[in-house]
Amino acid sequence: MTKTLDEAFERIWAIAESLHLPELVRSTTYGTPSLKVKTSFLGRLKDVETFAIYCPLEEKPLLMESVPNIYFETDHYKGWPYILMHLDAVSDAELRHRIKLAWHARAPAKVKKALEAG
Repeated sequence: MTKTLDEAFERIWAIAESLHLPELVRSTTYGTPSLKVKTSFLGRLKDVETFAIYCPLEEKPLLMESVPNIYFETDHYKGWPYILMHLDAVSDAELRHRIKLAWHARAPAKVKKALEAG
């Protein structure tokens, strides 16, 4: 049985929700399920097997070189601060880490302060 996009996104959303990050919302971007902090885009399900998530440009080559079974990019993502992940290869812990890093990078200062306050 083939997963739908929404079924594939359930794992991502469950992990994201478990982080209890302020203003983290489930949304839709380019017709696929996505994560945002307020209105800032964090990542989206590209297809049932691939998640595109915010990643600073300087980190992308290191991730793709050190863990090529998880991280990769297509021509469409070259030069953009997003990296692709093979969902069947990434652990929950690594996915949690990436979501948290993306949130911290993209969250507005006021939202970050809300997290620090408590």
